[in-house]
Amino acid sequence: MARPNALMDRLGMDHPIIQAPMAGADSPALAAAVSKAGGLGTMGTTYLPVEKMAEAAATVRGRTNRSFGINLFAPLPVPDMPADAASEVERMAAYHRDLGLEAPSLPEGLQDPFEARFPVALESGAKVFSFTFGIVPPDAMAAARQRGMVIMGTATTVAEAVALERAGVDAVVAQGAEAGGHRGTFDRPAESSLIGTMALVPQVVDAVAVPVVASGGIMDGRGIAAALALGASAVQMGTAFLTCEEAGVPPAYREALLAADETDTALTRAFSGRMARGVRNRFLTEMADHDPLPFPIQNALTRPMRAAAAAAGEADYLSLWAGQGVPMARRERAADLMARLVRETEATIAGLRG
Repeated sequence: MARPNALMDRLGMDHPIIQAPMAGADSPALAAAVSKAGGLGTMGTTYLPVEKMAEAAATVRGRTNRSFGINLFAPLPVPDMPADAASEVERMAAYHRDLGLEAPSLPEGLQDPFEARFPVALESGAKVFSFTFGIVPPDAMAAARQRGMVIMGTATTVAEAVALERAGVDAVVAQGAEAGGHRGTFDRPAESSLIGTMALVPQVVDAVAVPVVASGGIMDGRGIAAALALGASAVQMGTAFLTCEEAGVPPAYREALLAADETDTALTRAFSGRMARGVRNRFLTEMADHDPLPFPIQNALTRPMRAAAAAAGEADYLSLWAGQGVPMARRERAADLMARLVRETEATIAGLRG
């Protein structure tokens, strides 16, 4: 495998592979399996109830004594309810009827989840605290550092990477446009930050002094080797782990990913109000010409639909987040995926050396 580096040494990693935090789609079992296999497992915990966060962290600690990570969304203001919000509720009514749900209603009492969950993250025993959608407050950075946590922030542009370094992160996750799910853009409209991973990573490496983690569209050892050659200290992979047995996705989600081809993903705001990449389905396609409510209002509005669809095995109403490399995903255990990635990376590097 690639030579150890400062980031790997600090995190006790045998291999430069980080399982991406995927709020609502990863699991403690997945994070623990990746860490046990020599990578770094991570849990996206923004959507977990506070008490479930603590339970999830305890589950990981009970399965491995190796480092793992915990991720939150950076604090985001909850926007005012738009004046025309009722029309979006009306549009959702047809999907609720299809799933046998009661008529939808506008969410009330939305609050930013960071304040309640950050203290739990500090007590989680995680070695890494990572965040996305912005920069956490200085007092949060100081608290995480006091606990000995390695702090990682997500950037989709060079300017964001520089801002994260100035704020004091220990590493920057450079997330390319190929990535599945929500991307971490925070300093400009999402449409103007669609930079491919292989173009973004070397520019970020040149712009910051902290280690860089490459993310977006990396699915096998060839992608890992390419990212390392561009100067990344590690890679962060999400879609490749979504089809693992330990992933926390419903069966319909997993099957949709395994059936997808390279043209099947699209960018959408339909499910959450924030741009994200997922596999096309009925809801994504039919909502393509509509302007959804802002995040997190739209996310809360579509949650009952998505929960019912997961229970019923109806992929057409699920947010099937996946990156552009989704056709390369396989059905396997996380430990087997890790072993395969190591073999492929070693073979690719050996081949380049001749």
